[in-house]
Amino acid sequence: MSEATTYCATGRRKTSVARVWITPGTGRITINNRPFEEYVPTVTLQNSLLEPFQRAKLTNKFDVKVVAKGGGMTGQVGAIRLGISRALCEHDEELRPALKEAGLMRRDPRQKERKKYGQPGARKKFQFSKR
Repeated sequence: MSEATTYCATGRRKTSVARVWITPGTGRITINNRPFEEYVPTVTLQNSLLEPFQRAKLTNKFDVKVVAKGGGMTGQVGAIRLGISRALCEHDEELRPALKEAGLMRRDPRQKERKKYGQPGARKKFQFSKR
């Protein structure tokens, strides 16, 4: 693996962080040293993860190595997706408008809201009793 053809990027979503390295290759995706079909259980999440390549029309042109930490499966897939999009832009800046239009270049800012005192959750209140 030569350094000139390896593109690196970081993606984040909720509490997940994914470091992504893409190199020209045959389309092999490895997440935490496991094949991505094994790591990502559902077809919906797998398609979500592959969306940057489909939008850029670069399916099976790059090998991807990912180190994902924190959060759950959906958060990690979102982080990986952002990391792949950023790495593809590093490879070719011309891809940026297509990926941006698809909403793949934006970090999703939604976080879990904290629990408030005097109530059982973030928004839910204890049952009110007049008498």
